[in-house]
Parts: sequence; C-alpha cells; structure tokens
Amino acid sequence: MILPDSGRGTTKWWRGTGRLPQLLNAVKHRTCPSTMLRMVPLPRWGRILALLGLLFPAPALADTLIDNVEGLTLDDTGRIERFDGFVIGNDGHIAMVLHRGDKRPARVDYKLDGQGRVVMPGLIDAHAHVMKIGIGALTLDLSATRSLAEAQARIAAWAAAHPGQPWIIGRGWNQEKWGLGRFPTAAELDAAVSDRPVWLERVDGHAGWANSAAITAAGVTAAMKDPAGGRIERIAPGGKPAGVFVDTAKTLITRIVPQPRPEDRDLALGEAQTLLLSRGLTAVADMGTRIEDWQTFRRAGDLGSLRIRIMAYALGTEAMELIAGPGPTPWLYDDRLRMGGVKLVADGALGSRGAALKAPYADDPANKGHFITTPVQLRNLMSRAAIDNFQIAVHAIGDSANVEVLNAIDELAQTYKGDRRWRIEHAQIVDPADIPRFGQHGVIASMQPVHQTSDRLMAEARLGPARLAGAYAWHSLKAAGATLAFGSDAPVEKPDPFAGMAAAISRTGPDGQPFGGWQPQERVTREEALAAYTTGAAYAGFAERRFGRIAPGLQADFIFVDRDPMLASPSELAATEVQEVWIGGRKAWERKR
Repeated sequence: MILPDSGRGTTKWWRGTGRLPQLLNAVKHRTCPSTMLRMVPLPRWGRILALLGLLFPAPALADTLIDNVEGLTLDDTGRIERFDGFVIGNDGHIAMVLHRGDKRPARVDYKLDGQGRVVMPGLIDAHAHVMKIGIGALTLDLSATRSLAEAQARIAAWAAAHPGQPWIIGRGWNQEKWGLGRFPTAAELDAAVSDRPVWLERVDGHAGWANSAAITAAGVTAAMKDPAGGRIERIAPGGKPAGVFVDTAKTLITRIVPQPRPEDRDLALGEAQTLLLSRGLTAVADMGTRIEDWQTFRRAGDLGSLRIRIMAYALGTEAMELIAGPGPTPWLYDDRLRMGGVKLVADGALGSRGAALKAPYADDPANKGHFITTPVQLRNLMSRAAIDNFQIAVHAIGDSANVEVLNAIDELAQTYKGDRRWRIEHAQIVDPADIPRFGQHGVIASMQPVHQTSDRLMAEARLGPARLAGAYAWHSLKAAGATLAFGSDAPVEKPDPFAGMAAAISRTGPDGQPFGGWQPQERVTREEALAAYTTGAAYAGFAERRFGRIAPGLQADFIFVDRDPMLASPSELAATEVQEVWIGGRKAWERKR
C-alpha cells in the first residue's frame, strides 16, 4: 500500500511530531497499529524501502550460553556470588546464572567459551558529564600539564595548529598541580595567545581562565560587580579583571563563547561513549543535562548509535521542564535513556575556594566560600522538582553547603513522602556532627573516590588538620546509613572505575602514598567499593530492577576483564584491563589486539 505524499520526509516529519520513538518502539515490538501506519507519509521509494526495513527488522537475539568463565557479581544481600556460566535470553536479559555443577541447557542457539576469563557486571559511573567528556576530547586538554610554562607552551602549540579557529577553547588546568600558589592571569595567557579570545575551564569546571581578548570581547571591566554566587579575580588596586572567573562569574565570558554545532555534539557523544566503554562502564548518570545534550542523546537513540545507558539529571528546573515536562520520562531505547531527576548546585568547589565552609579557609582566612544557590532558593527549587516526582540531586562540597542540603531534605521529607532517594553529589567535606543525618532519610552519598587522592594535599591546605575528620568520609557515611554511589565527575577525573575502586579500598594515590592511606579509617571493603559502582549506582538512579548485577531478569550488561578485582592489590586493581563490554546481550566494545 502506498500512501499519499504529504511533501514532508517520513523520518523528518515523524521527528517533528515527536512520535518517531513511538513508531519505532511499536514496530520493534510488533504492536504498530494500522492507524499509526496510515499516518506515515511515504513520499519516495527510498523512504518506502526504509520503512519496510523498520517493519521487517533483523532477527531478534537468540538464547546464548556464556560458559567457562570466572564470574562474580553481588547477590541481593551485597555479598559476592561466584558463578561459571550464564544464559542470555532472546530479549537481551539474563535468563539464568549457572554455578559449578549446574546442568547446562540442552539446547541454546549460540555458545561462547569464556576460556576461563573473569566476568563481572558492567560498571556504572554515578556522576559524570557525558558531553563534556566528548567535547573535552575534541578541544584543548591541559589536565596533564605540570607547570604554568608547560601549559603556556601547549596552548601556543594548539593555537598554531588551529589557525582558523576564532576562539581557543579547552579545559583541565589546575594551579595547585602547577605549584603556582595563586590563579593564573590574563597576561600569562596573552603570552601564549593574544591574537584571538581564549577561554579555558579549570579542571573542576568551577572557574575559567580568559585572556585579554576574551575579557574585552565580553565587555567585562573593573566597574562590573561580582555576580551573586561567583567572583571575578581582580588586580589591585583598581579592580581590573585579572583573568579568572569563579562559578557564576564564568557566565560573563561563556555567554559569548561559540557553542558546538549539532554535528559537533554528535561527534563528541561518539568519543565519550568509546572512552566510557573502554573503561568497562555500561551506564552513567549524566549530571547536568542541557536540552542540547538531551537532543544529542535522542538523535543517537533514534539512529541506533546510543550504546551506553544514560540516567540523565537536568541542569536545573527550567531544563527539567523543557526536556521531561510534567514528570520523569519513561525508559527509552531498551533502557538506554531516561530523565528521572534534576541536578541543583548549592556551592562551588574546594580548589577554587568556592565551596561553602562553616569556618574560613585555613589558607584564606577572609574567605568562607559562597553559595551558588542560597538556602531559600534551594528549598524552592527542590520543592518545585519534588512536586512532579523528579529525583533531586544537589551538588554540595563544603560542610556549610552539606548541612544546608540536609536541612532542606529534613523539611521537604515532611511533605514529599514515598521513595524519593535524595542525593547529595560529592559530599566532600562534612562536619562529623552532621554525618549521622545522612541515614535519617536514606540519603544517597554520590561520591568520587579519586577526588580524595587528587585533592589530598589541597584539602589539607584549605582546611587545616583540625577539619579533616569529615573529609571524603566514605566509611562513616555508609555506617550512618547512607547508600554509597561512586563515580568520577569526568572529565574532572578520568572515568576509570577501577582506579576509583583502588582508591576506595586503600586511600592511597597511584604512587602508593601516603603509606597506610590518608585518613585510613574511611576506607571501604572491596565488596562495598564494587557495590558503589554497580548496585549502589543503579539504586541511586532508580535502575536496580533493570541493571547493575548479573542476575535473572536484569539486562545482560557485563564485562570481561584480565584479573579478579576481589583478589588484586590496589595497584593491580587500578591497572585492570577491560577486554570486552556487552550491553543488553550484545557486544558493544572490544579491545583491539
């Protein structure tokens, strides 16, 4: 049957109506009603053939036996379960898990000999920034630089290699790693590039470094006041902008920085997915999803190129309403995408002295940090999201910010009942007196173990020895009743869950320092570390009934690795090599030999 040509391309028109996913899902499950098909315009034979391809897709997955493996997963009590085989059903879910001595199925369509390799659940990064990972891979990266001079040389080389770019954009600088003892200046950036604007975000994303051309283009002058929740670093006397803009002050520059095109975003998502998969990550919580990010994810889903699972948290309530509307979205693309929550930001970061502290910084006695969102504003925004049943995740790093978020949760929990799973992102510096409060409402402590090893010396300088007891306090928070969900905050840190697990069980960095671990009482067990990257991270995203374990009924998300994480030393664990990644019963990535 050929329907009239409406003059609108089939795929484009269905995307425009917002009903393309509905059509694809209906066809996939063979429930496509004739009324829906009658609405599809078929203007050309090429599109007719494309539609026929949808109506008669490739054969579904068949039953597959993965046998002869050294398998490990967590059981429903949080203990390690060992197995040596499992069966994947034709729907991409685990059909059965086989233990030594169990009889193998008599008939399966496919059988894979694991050759004794180690298999474990696909890992989950509970806090990352997917598009920033990808865009960072396509722009100037300063994260490996060890000095200001090295950074200047790299910036100059990048500019010389990209003469046609109107702006030089990048990220990753860290004045603490440079041993600079201060922020870099516009004049020092001018020494590398002065013929066009330059904008470089600090490693934590909470400050940016601009050259004079960028400052002039943005119209920022000494007369301009600091915006609420931010700070312009200035040259005294006179107050001329020095070159670094902290937290909300970044928008003074970013509002004029050229934005990536849709095709740039698509390329960036591809880069991010490959990097995440190569680290053994099958799912990620995207913290701070913008409408442009969401549309990029949807394009990938529509085209079948969305390989990882993304639990999206909108960047603020406006993006939440724009993307999801009156409530959380359903799971899309076979559990690969959902927006179920919103990310709010209470304070800044420790490295840029923007984290809100109860007492002044030890290395800056006139400064206690600042709130990006005031406590009153925070309660209003949290309430707005909770009304429509969105999960709430709040960035809080300093002890003052953490107590304000806990106070807000106490108040809102009286009104908004049910399974809310309040999240605090980072929870880096918590007053020990406030730690028990994490258990009162089952707060999820979404933390990044490698932050502790990266920040150790800086945290000592910022806080002084008397306030370190509640710093990166994983064990204490779990003991208080919090659910631990571990991530990387990538691209702030590399999205490497094995490095994260190694840090979590040892409290030492890649160099093995400090001997015995930093604040070693806050180490967690191997089982707890694995849980925080699997079952805990899945629970934190309302996904525990979909993925996070190798267990019957869950998605067949698993990885082959070259060593047993329960037996490896911390240094060996950090060096774990991922060999294969399977998502939904299909191989999604394989290491090239």
